[in-house]
Amino acid sequence: MSQYVKKDDDLDEEAEYSPFSGIEKGAVLQEARCFNDAQIDSRRCSQVITKLLYLLNQGETFTKTEATEVFFSVTKLFQAKDPGLRRMTYLIIKELSPSSDEVIIVTSSLMKDMNSKTDVYRANAIRVLCRITDGTLLTQIERYLKQAIVDKNPVVASAALVSGIHLLQTNPEIVKRWSNEVQEAVQSRAALVQFHALALLQQIRQNDRLAVSKLVTSLTKGTVRSPLAQCLLIRYTSQVIRESSMNGQTGDRPFYDYLEGCLRHKSEMVIFEAATAITELSGVTSRELTPAITVLQLFLSSSKPVLRFAAVRTLNKVAMTHPMAVTTCNIDMESLISDQNRSIATLAITTLLKTGNESGVDRLMKQITSFMSDIADEFKIVVVYAIRSLCLKFPLKFRTLMNFLSNILREEGGFEYKKAIVDSIVTIISDIPDAKEAGLLHLCEFIEDCEFTYLSTQILHFLGIEGPKTSDPSKYIRYIYNRVILENATVRASAVSTLAKFGAMVDSLKPRIFVLLRRCLYDNDDEVRDRATLYLNTIGGDGSVVETDKDVKGFLFGPLDLPLANLEASLKNYEPSEEPFDINSVPKEVKAQPFAEKKSAAKKPTGLGAPPVAPTSTADSYEKLLLSIPEFSSFGKLFKSSAPVELTESETEYEVNVVKHIFDQHVVFQYNCTNTIPEQLLEDVTIVVDASEAEEFEEVAPKPLKSLPYGTPGQTFVEFEKPEGVPAVGKFSNVLRFIVKEVDPSTGEAEEDGVEDEYQLEEFEVVAADYMLKVGVSNFRNAWESLGPEFERVDEYGLGPRESLKEAVSAVINLLGMQPCEGTEVVAANSRSHTCLLSGVYIGNVKVAVRLSFGVDSAKEVAMKLAVRSEDAAVSDAIHELVAN
Repeated sequence: MSQYVKKDDDLDEEAEYSPFSGIEKGAVLQEARCFNDAQIDSRRCSQVITKLLYLLNQGETFTKTEATEVFFSVTKLFQAKDPGLRRMTYLIIKELSPSSDEVIIVTSSLMKDMNSKTDVYRANAIRVLCRITDGTLLTQIERYLKQAIVDKNPVVASAALVSGIHLLQTNPEIVKRWSNEVQEAVQSRAALVQFHALALLQQIRQNDRLAVSKLVTSLTKGTVRSPLAQCLLIRYTSQVIRESSMNGQTGDRPFYDYLEGCLRHKSEMVIFEAATAITELSGVTSRELTPAITVLQLFLSSSKPVLRFAAVRTLNKVAMTHPMAVTTCNIDMESLISDQNRSIATLAITTLLKTGNESGVDRLMKQITSFMSDIADEFKIVVVYAIRSLCLKFPLKFRTLMNFLSNILREEGGFEYKKAIVDSIVTIISDIPDAKEAGLLHLCEFIEDCEFTYLSTQILHFLGIEGPKTSDPSKYIRYIYNRVILENATVRASAVSTLAKFGAMVDSLKPRIFVLLRRCLYDNDDEVRDRATLYLNTIGGDGSVVETDKDVKGFLFGPLDLPLANLEASLKNYEPSEEPFDINSVPKEVKAQPFAEKKSAAKKPTGLGAPPVAPTSTADSYEKLLLSIPEFSSFGKLFKSSAPVELTESETEYEVNVVKHIFDQHVVFQYNCTNTIPEQLLEDVTIVVDASEAEEFEEVAPKPLKSLPYGTPGQTFVEFEKPEGVPAVGKFSNVLRFIVKEVDPSTGEAEEDGVEDEYQLEEFEVVAADYMLKVGVSNFRNAWESLGPEFERVDEYGLGPRESLKEAVSAVINLLGMQPCEGTEVVAANSRSHTCLLSGVYIGNVKVAVRLSFGVDSAKEVAMKLAVRSEDAAVSDAIHELVAN
């Protein structure tokens, strides 16, 4: 046994050994002196260059002097005739990137090699020259490069073409003059030359759509022989097809016949590239997909693992949007479940789960069961999420799929894997009512042996919400109380909260829960004891905390209508005193923007220095600022402050942004102004607002800014009246008006006389989203149910053609100005449907919850179902009216 261990140790040491370990820059630079020897030792010089290259690639920096010394020493190696050393010399010159005055020294040697009879020298000399040369020298060697492009030797031609691709980034005008030679190289019989020539020609013409289209048209007629170039041409063809569809071109899809013809090519890479291109076409039809699916199906039975992987991965993507088109491949994919390559097997299973029918679920689960023990957690997670989707697709099969998830939940696995299973079971319980009791029991059995504190607390939290709603809530109490006895303090505290929720929701369990909570008063952890005391007072009925059953349920189940980050900040700022902490003082805005966020980038003061001094950038700081101004102090509580809207471009003479402050009967525009001209002082600064396109607003009075010196931001305000509680909207035009005085740079004194001037600003709008606060909820389902169906309004809308489902979801979220919940703002790639949950508070402190269900068809037409619940029917109607308009 000891011999085997020793052998393994030796292997580990051998694996870690590096011939470069322990080398130091100073020692290598000393060795580099061998480049100056009268008799050059090619082998030794090559070894030293290798060490220098290693140091450079490891991020070692050479000083200017060191790099220059090495460079001049290396140039002497051109005297050696050894081909291997010459190639190493080319490499080190490229890596050293000599300066323009040093390049001249080596240019003659490189140009000599460029015209050498040795083709390897010529090709490498071209690469090095193009890497180190500048525009001036490039014009001198341009003639040689043009000749090299059409050279008979493919190595030389490819070197020149690849160099042209790199030079196009720095010297495009010169490279564009090579079009004729490059076009000639496209007809080359050498595969790599044709490939590189096509790549360069497309890049030269890439900004001219018509030229690219003509190039594709001419080459698709059969002049491309290289498989690599053919793959490149397929990609360019797909680009032309995509651009033509974006331009609204109707009728037959251009170049589709060419792509279909490539499916019969003798090269496998061309066939696969064409099949992939067809599957990725925008709005592809079943008829267009069929030939591509057929060739991919043939690849599934290939003896080459790379072809099997490529085919099943592409089919997996197609199954997301066209599952029925892939069903013909199901028998072939079932055989891949036992594939030795676990990546192929995982993709095969997830594709089958997307395309399988209800009758085949049981058979598929039996195959997957034996497979799961052989793959890593990262693959298992993919399978778990696919099973969850299948269960939601076929809800009648929930028992089979739930049992499978329960069984693998008890097996060995890491945190992310177990979390994926728990999340999937929770989703199934939430979406399939019949699965609730079985799913909750599976979760209860899992927490008996769960080693992850986070998962235990999450399961207990979910159990406290769903458990009391089942037909027999009492059967879960044993599992919950076992956590109080056997677990760590964090899980025990969570279990106490869950017990309290059962006691509040199920009257018949209240006496039993009361006894169990009293036992928790003797726990050795403060948190557990404090929770038990609180809940005993809450559900015990003595009225010390709450007064009614409705209050009890609201306290235990009600959503926290505050961002946790804001609550944490307010608690940290709270100074202990006789007055208790007031939770109503916590701002409800999810995110607040700094006043002068963009000014910091220009290294200018970010605080608003002119009086009145602006406090920090939170919502309550805005309110304190406005209350400190007598004209605004009678407006009542500030409902919302917007993020700053820029009214000028950055780096202009005067930079202005506006913050919209919304009150019940008023809107105050706070204009944050910065003077960026050192020689000027602005006085009597005011904003002249044209509200002709905002009929419901009536200007009351502006509050000018007395002085605006250079670099010190200041504020001026304009106040408008609007109908009480009405979400009035409109567009506002703005002109900055002021008296400008010249400032003496030497003394800093301003002249007494000034000149009236004005500066045109951008327009801005007050929109419906300005009357909605982004307020998140910790549990959307509870928030939705607490609002009840009384004022629910549901309707469906067509959103027209959209670039993607993600773009449609983002547009509606921005329109409503509400807070996405539970990460539902994230849309999966290639998804055909999506549900988004939003919450917020409408002006008048009316709570609102929104469910958005999106779907997109093959023509990218998006449909949306909008369900709104709120505390006021008028608000629910207003949300629908906003979307309808």
